[in-house]
Amino acid sequence: MTKRPSLEARREFGKFLSAGRARLDPKDFGLPEGPRRTPGLRREEVAVLAGVSVSWYTWLEQGRDIQPSPDALRRISKVLKLDHVESSHLFALSALEAPAPAAGGGITPGLEMLVRAINPVPAYVRNSRLDILVWNDAIADLLVDYGSLQPHERNTLRLLFLYIPYRTLILDWEQMARGMISTFRASRALAQDKAPFDSLVEELSAQSPEFREWWQETEVKGFDEGRKRLLHPVSGYIDFTYVALTPEGRPDLSLVTYIPRHHAYDSDS
Repeated sequence: MTKRPSLEARREFGKFLSAGRARLDPKDFGLPEGPRRTPGLRREEVAVLAGVSVSWYTWLEQGRDIQPSPDALRRISKVLKLDHVESSHLFALSALEAPAPAAGGGITPGLEMLVRAINPVPAYVRNSRLDILVWNDAIADLLVDYGSLQPHERNTLRLLFLYIPYRTLILDWEQMARGMISTFRASRALAQDKAPFDSLVEELSAQSPEFREWWQETEVKGFDEGRKRLLHPVSGYIDFTYVALTPEGRPDLSLVTYIPRHHAYDSDS
């Protein structure tokens, strides 16, 4: 039996649809570009393009207790031009797609050995809540000595918003912080147990005005690969490419590595 989404999930679902609609350009769909009260497409335009009734789509955005079919969601996702992560998020909020498997226990000895062995390449393993579970010396020297922190403090979001030595290392702090929130938001939607996620949201919302504001947004994205620029107190400027890999059979974990691109300012920086 399919689990019905909660009122909170339905409201988040509707908000996500509305935000996706607002960022669309009418001219991309051959629609008139005249004055509009709000940006993006109108509800009736999305409904027609997706092949659903206007009233039914309106109810979806309003968070009514209706259950869309997988086919209808796929068509809406296509109209809204959602990428893979965003489409998965939409399905997760609707409770149509099975949530990601729960954590399968702790870190295996082999995975921990791998993290240690690839030193001096900076690396750690994190879970879907962005808790840092195991790390090597290189990443500790680069970012923060995780061993000096309490277990509940070893969380990327918490470090980004509440730990000044970590926050000030990152040159593109706002971009990175917003990106991690969007990753966390997507993981929360897929989680069977949302309580650990919500406790962190509550803590950060109480202590960080930036987090409290940005958490109200709707963006979701993955954390597979990207760029991170640091101004290290010892090594100076370092430009990294980070790559996250998911261990076989453990979708709740990611092995994240940081590969230096170059170490000094240049004309392209």
